[in-house]
Amino acid sequence: MSSDDKRSDQGAERFRAKTARRKASDRTSEDEGHRYLDGQLLIAMPVMGDPRFERSVIYLCAHSAEGAMGIIVNRPAGSIDFPGLLVQLDIIKKADQIKLPENAETLKVLKGGPVETARGFVLHSSDFFIQDATLRIDEGVCLTATVDILKAIAKGSGPKHAILALGYAGWAAGQLESEIQDNGWLHCDADPDLIFGGDVDEKYNRALRKIGIDPGMLSNEAGHA
Repeated sequence: MSSDDKRSDQGAERFRAKTARRKASDRTSEDEGHRYLDGQLLIAMPVMGDPRFERSVIYLCAHSAEGAMGIIVNRPAGSIDFPGLLVQLDIIKKADQIKLPENAETLKVLKGGPVETARGFVLHSSDFFIQDATLRIDEGVCLTATVDILKAIAKGSGPKHAILALGYAGWAAGQLESEIQDNGWLHCDADPDLIFGGDVDEKYNRALRKIGIDPGMLSNEAGHA
């Protein structure tokens, strides 16, 4: 893996630029003959050797010749819970936590990656959209990184399915391709349950089984999916 600074500086700039450029438009995953993995899941291999990504499953939000950006979907953010976070952000008062809709009470807060860990990114179903703020990744999944979506969820008017990630993972140009070539990652099609499902601890094994790999037989020599 490259240095934190390289991931942070280039990843943050890339995410902001892509959000501004892409807005609600769909983007082809084919660019000059290259296959890009927007909307797919990355599954970390043991050979990766980076503890920040050990046994991680990452939903790729953006991937192009400029690099890639994704959200880890199977790493809980410790003791942080969504109702408490809403109070910290002054979106609701502490006394109003018991009045939150069920979706808000149960929404998972995850460690999305090592870049911009103080910033929240909401991966959510496409039934919710904020003009000029929401990035449509594929037909069923969007990404929004503004406080407005948190307010909507607290009011019960947000998306049906969502996870809140603190931080994200970023790769410089060609870096992800190199890591995949070196057996650092497998990849597979995403599905809503793997992204939004509540069984966070089981997502890694379930993602492996999705591509026909027995987690108990996984070794450092495993090849690509």
